[in-house]
Amino acid sequence: MSDDRPLLFFDSGVGGLSVLAPTRRLLPRAPIVYAADNGGFPYGTKSEAEIAARVPALLGRLVERYNPRLVVIACNTASTIALGAVRAALDLPVVGTVPAIKPAAEQSRTRAIGVLGTNATVRQPYVDDLSARFAGDCLVLRHGSARLVELAEAKLRGEPTAAADYAEVMAGLVDQPGGDRIDTVVLACTHFPLVEAELAAASPRPLAFVHGGDGIARRIAHLTEGQEWPQSPPPGIALFTAPFEVPAGLVAGLAAHGLEDIRFL
Repeated sequence: MSDDRPLLFFDSGVGGLSVLAPTRRLLPRAPIVYAADNGGFPYGTKSEAEIAARVPALLGRLVERYNPRLVVIACNTASTIALGAVRAALDLPVVGTVPAIKPAAEQSRTRAIGVLGTNATVRQPYVDDLSARFAGDCLVLRHGSARLVELAEAKLRGEPTAAADYAEVMAGLVDQPGGDRIDTVVLACTHFPLVEAELAAASPRPLAFVHGGDGIARRIAHLTEGQEWPQSPPPGIALFTAPFEVPAGLVAGLAAHGLEDIRFL
């Protein structure tokens, strides 16, 4: 008997596609529901209290509707603030997304790493804890950017974005005192791997960029090991929490990730 229960991915927008893509490579027969909370977008400028209240409530509704086998909070901001509450509320595995500070510290030769995230993520005590545990001998510099989230969303819609915008974001990180020592940058928002090439092109020197998408995909595969999958999964569902006129570029971008069935909550 095949098991038609989907994997449920959740993000404020399209950033979680950077986690979905490696997961689909490992589990090509997995049914997918990708939920984008455009009604609450962007998370990075919201207060911790707003996110802590909104995310568990939304995921509760989504789990009731789609009966997933597993939930992936494919959003660093939501994970660093609400992961514990979601796990306490749901009786199924919940995979979070946290800044890849440990692998960045492991590969940094200069012992200086940068963390690019949303404003909400970079100020979280969770990031302090990760830095202390895994990068205690490193200089860890942080920069929060709401603009970079918007750029990633625009790119997926097929809209042009300006190189100067990426250069400004990178300058916010590397122009800090000690920033000239950075050799490795953590992309601590799932949106940011979608514009990694643009960030690399805008960097003043070659830098290594690290994010957690592949590791999260391996974790999902491990948690579902031995489970049955449908022989021919249905088209992936892209679910938005607020209705809007979906532009053709976004339809194409979602379809490229196997999300051909667009719905609204």
